[in-house]
Amino acid sequence: MSLVTAIDQGSQLTVRVTELRDRLLRFLGAMLLSILVLLPFSQEIYSLVAEPLLQYLPVGGSMIATDVTSTFMAPLKLVLCAAFTISMPVFLFQVWGFIAPGLYQKKRGLGFALLSCSVLLFYCGIAFAFYIVFPLVFSFFSGATPEGVSYTPDISLYLNTALKLFLAFGLAFEIPIATVLLIASGISSRKALSEKRPYIIISCFAIGMILTPPDVVSQALLAIPMLLLFELGLALSVFVTKNSMV
Repeated sequence: MSLVTAIDQGSQLTVRVTELRDRLLRFLGAMLLSILVLLPFSQEIYSLVAEPLLQYLPVGGSMIATDVTSTFMAPLKLVLCAAFTISMPVFLFQVWGFIAPGLYQKKRGLGFALLSCSVLLFYCGIAFAFYIVFPLVFSFFSGATPEGVSYTPDISLYLNTALKLFLAFGLAFEIPIATVLLIASGISSRKALSEKRPYIIISCFAIGMILTPPDVVSQALLAIPMLLLFELGLALSVFVTKNSMV
């Protein structure tokens, strides 16, 4: 390797590292801005997230805080998670802006479409968890309370459960994108994935058991959409050829 070539490659590396730093700072700036906007409404945001549980508490019932700092830390933790979620499109599109110049034009089109869909699907997963799963799961827990037992959930433990469900369903809704990428990149094929369907069914229910509370309702509410989304990914992969990504 000549000295000129080495210097040129070093300069290109420096430019790429600087670009990566700038893009990371843009994401951090977007997240910081989101935190500053959301922080004054931390209590209201927590009340909104807690509403699916509060409506199923016994008459006169309430949530409790068993830790001295819970009343402050739980809403703050939720604000940080909400800020990251809101800023996620900025992060993903900064990543896309960094890798896109190295792709061919037709790969850019497919990649940008998949990235946009992945953001939308992630938010759809969160919405599905909040509006569909939460009411069903928390009504089940409330109704299963033994006689003589006061059902008063802790706010920090509830938040941990809610965030875990948000993340689980947000990621689960990415399955169509993952399926399309596997097929489009040539790692697998529609036929191979179809033949593995029995194993995928078992895997979906196993993941449901790991990522959701230990009840049949929430496990099924995660596993069944995962299966349907897998089938959706198989259907969409018809429109994507192997040459689109490789």
